[in-house]
Amino acid sequence: MSFGEQLRHRREELQLSRAELAERLGVSRSAVGNYETGVSAPKEEILLQLFDALQVDPNYLYRDSFRADTAFTCSNEERVLLQKYRALHPVGRQAVYALVNSLQIYQEELEGQQLPAEVRTIPLYCCPAAAGYAAPVFGEDYEPIEVTGDVPPGAELAVRIQGDSMEPYIADGSVVYVNHDPLQNGDVGIFCVDGDMLCKQYYRDPLGMVYLFSLNRKRADADVTFFQGSGRSLTCFGRVIMHTPPLPR
Repeated sequence: MSFGEQLRHRREELQLSRAELAERLGVSRSAVGNYETGVSAPKEEILLQLFDALQVDPNYLYRDSFRADTAFTCSNEERVLLQKYRALHPVGRQAVYALVNSLQIYQEELEGQQLPAEVRTIPLYCCPAAAGYAAPVFGEDYEPIEVTGDVPPGAELAVRIQGDSMEPYIADGSVVYVNHDPLQNGDVGIFCVDGDMLCKQYYRDPLGMVYLFSLNRKRADADVTFFQGSGRSLTCFGRVIMHTPPLPR
């Protein structure tokens, strides 16, 4: 049944005439008739009085008015608030209605003051490389991408990761965002190791040895260790912005 049919059915169940219901709502008899026939819909303040007069919750009148995916629903919290509202003296109900209206106006004003999300451009390094590698030498093979509020505000560049050595934290083919903050033990960074670009977790021990770990410990074979005096080259291009996972034991 439609909203109007539910309304009429409930009114007749309570043995109320249109005139009696209209008097309780403070509207004309013809207005109630229009609600029942679908010519017009009651305003919000009338709806609240209507639920009270018919002794029903909103779900009763709206339960068949919409498709299942757009049905009007009332949560348990809303039911409790509605019950408390009904228990108030009419003066209290007026105060609640005025407060809700004021809050709604305040919210609309705040939403009107919100500035559109800033759009900025950062480079995305995206050239394919061997499994576990991030990208070739920076400054080559990148495309500018526009980023908004969904991207960490400190991101200065992006890198597309290939391979499974950083899973499950960084999936094959995913994009990570990078800044130039100094690395701390446990941070994930983008490194150039002997000319190859890798994404690894960083650790430097008290003796000065540097370890680059794969987050996927099944790929521990891809770990890199730097001994003092090894002659190998290591450059860090930035810190990956992410929740830092624990270092491997």
